[in-house]
Order: sequence, then C-alpha cells, then structure tokens
Amino acid sequence: MASRSYGITDFQDIAIGAAVLASGGGGSYADAMRIVDELRASGWSGGVPVADYDGTTPACVLALMGSPDAAQGLSLRTIELSVANTLEALRRSTGTVPGCAIPVEIGPINSLVPLIACLVPGSPVTWVVDGDGAGRAVPELPQTTFAGEPRLPAAPAVLADDAPAGSRSARLDAPGAASVEALAGGILNAFGSYAGIALWLSGASNDFALRGAYLPGTLELTRALGRYLRAAPIPPSADEVAACITRLSGRRAQAVLQRVFVTAVRQTTTGASLDTGLIELSEHPRPAAGAPRHTVYNLNENLILYSSASPTPGAVAPDSICYYSEATGRGFSNATDDLSPYYDFDAACSTGVPISVIRVAAAKALTDTPGVCESFAALLRDLGYAGALPGGC
Repeated sequence: MASRSYGITDFQDIAIGAAVLASGGGGSYADAMRIVDELRASGWSGGVPVADYDGTTPACVLALMGSPDAAQGLSLRTIELSVANTLEALRRSTGTVPGCAIPVEIGPINSLVPLIACLVPGSPVTWVVDGDGAGRAVPELPQTTFAGEPRLPAAPAVLADDAPAGSRSARLDAPGAASVEALAGGILNAFGSYAGIALWLSGASNDFALRGAYLPGTLELTRALGRYLRAAPIPPSADEVAACITRLSGRRAQAVLQRVFVTAVRQTTTGASLDTGLIELSEHPRPAAGAPRHTVYNLNENLILYSSASPTPGAVAPDSICYYSEATGRGFSNATDDLSPYYDFDAACSTGVPISVIRVAAAKALTDTPGVCESFAALLRDLGYAGALPGGC
C-alpha cells in the first residue's frame, strides 16, 4: 500500500484547496485555518499516513454533520472531543474499532476531521483513506457514492456531541442513507445543530465494501490545489484556478462569473440543522435598480446559480458552484465568518472585495452512482427548480 505522510503544511493546504472545491459547504474555512494554527501552536510536527483503501482494514466514514453557522467557532479541542466521543460511542454500540477513516466529502472542516482523528490520544484510527464520497461537499448523505453501494449500508450510524464529560450519543438503525439522514436531523437539533458522525462501516462482514464505493485521490487533489494557491506569488486569476482544477482533477472547470460583489445574504438554519438561503451577487458593490443580479441558492452547499440576464441557470448541482476571490487568493464557504470579508452583515452591503464563481463538472463516478442524480433533483425541486440537470445526470 503506497502511503504519503501529511504534516501541518499539508493540513493547511487541504483547508485552502477544500475552500474552493467544496461548492460553498463542508465547514468554515476560517474555522479550519484557526484549527490548523492551533495544531501548529501545539508543537505537533509529525505526519498522518494517507493511502488508498487496502481492503483489509476496518474503516468508517467520519465527519462533522450539521449547520456550519451553528458550528461556527470550532476549535481543535472541539473536533478532538467530537471525534473521540463518536469513536467511543461506535465501539460501545457496535463493537467496531476502525483502523482507518475516510472523509464523507471535500470540505475545509470535513476533509480534516479524519486526519485529526489520527492525532487524538487513544484513537483507533491510525491512517486516512485518500478519497471521499462526492468530490465536493453535499447537503445530505444520499448525494454520495457511499450511498450507492448496497454492500455498504449507512447504518448502524453513531452520532455524538463534543462534551468533555457526559457526552450524549445516539445510534441510528435505518434502511438506507436517506432514512439515516432524516433521523439524524432530529438528533442534531437536540445536540446543538452539529455533531460527530461515524457510518458506512467497512469490514470483514461486508467484504470491506468501501473498496469500490469512494472517489479515490481527492484528498491529494485538494492538497495539491491548496499548495498551488498558497505558493502563488500573487493570487491567480479565476481562469487560472479553473485551469488548475481541470488539470488536477480531469473535470472541466470554468469561471462563470468574475469580479462580482456579494450584495445580499439571506440564511436561516432549518429544523434538520441545515443552513439554507441565498447569496446575491452583482457587478457593482452598490448596484443600481434594475442592474443584472446573480443569485446562488444553497442548502449548506451551493445548488444552483441564476442570473437575471439569462433565461437558463448558470450552474446546477451536482456540478460544483465554487467561490474564489482574486483579491484574497482564497475560496470560502457560506458560513457567516467566511462571507464577512466580502459582505458587511451589520451594514447589509458589500465590503467592496470582489469574488468569482467557478463551475466544476461533477465527477462521473458520482453521477453514475444509483440514486445520486435523483437525490440532487429532489433538493432542486424543493428550491423550485424542476429543469434538467447537467449532462452527467
């Protein structure tokens, strides 16, 4: 099994790359960078092994689930407690002791969670699978490749909070990822709108079914994009970033909006602990009445981009709708702290810092997974869109 070792700089690069690739979700980039800074300040200078799944090690998908805004202000200690509590609840409830873990998605936080799990004292997780279940961040569990492998059931799934003592946990037994998602929403609400989650257990009982159920190489892809952005002497253009994504991933990427401004943000958290809302983009920081406007609708992650100047959407999920700013050289999420450099929430107007939007074609393995396209279509219908999905679907 060929293995790489990821150190503190790699963690930083993963957060930077994921902030672009996650399509507006996957956790707060600001939180992720603060967590990496805490890890660096702790003096840790080791490495975490990262490799393709070997098909012999008990594994699980490990993540934080819920509202990015509710989880805003995450610390390294918070994630360590969430991970430790979740893995302990998994052991008590199922007897499973995973030796490795895989991210559920690409995201500034969720790409880091399994890596941090390897650093928690007493954690059974000692290495991380280089991959994820979507090649982007997703609103719900059914929008992943994991959900399409019948030998890899989502349940039993275990959730746990981040309490330092007297942690609350719950085991979910349900037929399929959609049912687990529905049950988890109520648990998350009781836990404070976010929690650690372990699910999609892979082991001898299901012939280590994770082997064919994930997108390989996406953690390394995310790290490589982050390194490109961090090492650039000046922030690359949106076109250059799109070209880099295409080169690294083999998926077509295109800057569909350049140098626009965030001029309105409307976000609420649902009872299922998802942040839902819209981001309005304009070609001037103080747009005149009747000026063209672009609207991104999100459910944690970006799902559709409309323009008042076009009769058809500019981008539709499962393609990724990614934020990037040529002014800062970084991507960001829909979390409030990530949007604040670009939108003044107190004054309810743009800060004057421009951003761009890059559309990235969904991975073919994702759109080929049974049920994924229909799951995205159902989310889009709930937003009022009943049109065609991208070509992959």
